[in-house]
Amino acid sequence: MSAKVLILGAGEHASATGHRLFRCGLRVVMTDLATPMAVRRAVSFCSAITDGEVTVEGVRGVRHELDRAGDLAGFDWSHVPVFVDPSSSLKACWRPDVIVDGRLLKASSGSFMAHAPLTIALGPGPVAGRDVHFVVETQRGHDLGRIIDDGEAAKDTGEPGDIGGFTHQRVLRAPAGGRFQGVLRIGATVAAGDVVGRVGAEQVVARIAGVLRGLATSGLEVGAGQKLGDIDPRGVVRFASTISDKARTISGSVLEIVDGFLRRPA
Repeated sequence: MSAKVLILGAGEHASATGHRLFRCGLRVVMTDLATPMAVRRAVSFCSAITDGEVTVEGVRGVRHELDRAGDLAGFDWSHVPVFVDPSSSLKACWRPDVIVDGRLLKASSGSFMAHAPLTIALGPGPVAGRDVHFVVETQRGHDLGRIIDDGEAAKDTGEPGDIGGFTHQRVLRAPAGGRFQGVLRIGATVAAGDVVGRVGAEQVVARIAGVLRGLATSGLEVGAGQKLGDIDPRGVVRFASTISDKARTISGSVLEIVDGFLRRPA
């Protein structure tokens, strides 16, 4: 029987991790909030929470209700089950072999080390050796994907990654607080000045040309300045529905940790 992996969060990087581990034959369960915050929804298993089902590069994610978590004991593992579980109650009732905190909270949420034999966190905040067994670096650059067994990842700089020479310009942010309503769909080609969505009466406008790579769920209550999406200036439509190079690197590091753990002598 393959190892049981619980992934907290089902956004872009957590989903790339879940995708890779599932493809390698592990039993992967993912959780998120009732109203997920991810913007790269075409490659995020959290979309199953709002849509019932999503397919990420050939792997299906399907929403399951938390009161049916007992069904996991006889699950067929034909897809990744996704649960709304903000309190992470599955840690106790499913008893996973591995927990991956992929929520990218950028702050420590306390220690998970007592909840599974192997615990991993993505990005800054959690400390390896105190909160989890390992941390994986998520900051772009030379150390992307570095496995940390003592200490923490680099602090969040607040600077979006450079794609095609653009950083802040490619990120869509809420001009005010309120309810977001998208106008375009992920994968749409946009020009600078195009209206991508609205928050109340305020327009969310593209500042550069490219392909809409991510966009928040319509109906989401947002705060002023909150990230609502991003534009890929490279203009390749398929990039909007495929896992990024950054996410693949991070997922590969998690697989390396898990594989090493499972190969250890009993």
